[in-house]
Amino acid sequence: MPRKSQSKKTTFGTDLIEDMNLVLAHRRGKIELEQVWPKPIDVKAIRKRAKMSQAEFSRAYGISKRALQEWEQGGRQPDSAARAYLTVIAKEPAVVRRALSSE
Repeated sequence: MPRKSQSKKTTFGTDLIEDMNLVLAHRRGKIELEQVWPKPIDVKAIRKRAKMSQAEFSRAYGISKRALQEWEQGGRQPDSAARAYLTVIAKEPAVVRRALSSE
């Protein structure tokens, strides 16, 4: 009887091979894969709800002011880590400030 860790590796390997075959079929034009894009995050709305200027928000949460400006102006979207951080700020801004101030 295979150990649990061996069966996980086998499943992972099988899944990886299947997924790579899908990628190859897509690259060869045989199938169309669905593209999944993250929902845009409204950074300006999060900052406005916190009633802070860009400079204040930047200092309070340790986010580059330039990055904040680019996100708000639509020049680029935050990466996944920044999106997660901004989501937490949006839901619990005081908790985040308190956590950061106790460093």
